[in-house]
Amino acid sequence: MTARVPGAGRGAVVAGLGSYVPPRVVTNAELCGNRPVGDEWIRARIGVGSRRVADGEATVDLGVRAGRGALAAAGVARCDAVVLATISPDRLLPGGAPEVAARLGCGTVPAFDLASGCSGFLYGLGVASSMIVSGAFDSVLLVASDVFSAFLDPDDWLMAAIFGDGAGAVVLRAGDADEPGALGPFDLGSDGAQADLLEVPGGGARARKRALAAGEEFSPYFRMDGPVVRKQAIVGMCDSVTRAAHLAGWSVDDLDAVAAHQANQRILDGLAAELGLRPGRMLSGIEAYGNTGAASVPVLLAQAAAAGTLRPGMRVALTAYGAGLAWGSTTLVWPDVRAVTDDG
Repeated sequence: MTARVPGAGRGAVVAGLGSYVPPRVVTNAELCGNRPVGDEWIRARIGVGSRRVADGEATVDLGVRAGRGALAAAGVARCDAVVLATISPDRLLPGGAPEVAARLGCGTVPAFDLASGCSGFLYGLGVASSMIVSGAFDSVLLVASDVFSAFLDPDDWLMAAIFGDGAGAVVLRAGDADEPGALGPFDLGSDGAQADLLEVPGGGARARKRALAAGEEFSPYFRMDGPVVRKQAIVGMCDSVTRAAHLAGWSVDDLDAVAAHQANQRILDGLAAELGLRPGRMLSGIEAYGNTGAASVPVLLAQAAAAGTLRPGMRVALTAYGAGLAWGSTTLVWPDVRAVTDDG
């Protein structure tokens, strides 16, 4: 489904970015130990050289650090609402967003969690944008935070090689729909018939009911069908970016940069080839941070903005694909915006 953000004049504008990754660096050498595969194999197959792992910090903790950076970058003390996108909640109940809001000094503003897998940040942008464009709010803090290491089987070193922990955040403000930084139309979609391709089967109501009825045990760890997801992600994000660009009145050739979910360097390379992007237009930070789940796109944006890779006036597409299955894309002309990055 494709959807234009309602309201021709009012837009949701990127006003500040923040990111935080934990200080602990786990290199490929440390991860592999005495295994016959090592750094070269992981870099060739996944594109990851190291990843950050949270020690003693949880999803809300990381989100607060990233949110604080985004607020500082935007030059504001608080926002009218807070949205937390995560696939690694600290608790099943309550959601973490109210705690993020409280710890950031936002008081009793509306705050809620959003769970859309690795597409959570794109879905969060769509929701937050609609909140602003509708006139209900003048600003929204969107935080994406994941401590994915808490959901990985300690005996599955390959999953540990792929994923890292991190958080990214953006402050959106009300502005003109045509000004730099205003989010363009959104392309969002899902395919729940393939929900079991990426899942954490244990811990929810379904597993609890079955366990009580039949004594079954369900794994609390993340699992995925990597080869199937990889192929679908490339095609899915390509189609979604193309639709979002078309809704914005652009062609794919007009794009100066694409910030895609950092799932795997092979996926990023495949997406760049499928879109026909010229070299250097597909942004990548997976080598240093791995796949940080819902946080991967905002972490990438904050790092690229701070490094000057993203410059005012560039036409940028954002896209993600992940568990649900769910995917999403949008566009914007990059504004003159600050980013506060915290590498622990």
